[in-house]
Amino acid sequence: MAKMSSVLIGFLLTLAVYLFFGRYEFWGLLIVGFIVGYITHEGIFGGMWNAALAGAFGTIVVSILFILLVTVGGTALMGPLGGLTGFTVSGVSSLFAIIYNIIKYMITMGITGALGGALTKQKN
Repeated sequence: MAKMSSVLIGFLLTLAVYLFFGRYEFWGLLIVGFIVGYITHEGIFGGMWNAALAGAFGTIVVSILFILLVTVGGTALMGPLGGLTGFTVSGVSSLFAIIYNIIKYMITMGITGALGGALTKQKN
């Protein structure tokens, strides 16, 4: 069962890692997965599940923000890839990359979440 408080904290930390520490994204997500697993206090499987959920939610939101930023941009000019057409084209073409990132970060954060959950040795 998911503990939504730890998933929400992990989600916010995942967004912070993606947006502010892009160069160290993988290492940051390892640390965030460990923190989420430790916060849950539900053992190995609980930590793994909660960290994987936080990683998936964070990846989905950051992917949507990235697509919106790239297609709409901050300029007043709407070029050939701006607006709804650009959003649709980039959304469809990057769907496989988004699915790949979701799976990759769910596994990464899930493994370190299991390590964090194993260190708590508590079940609530």
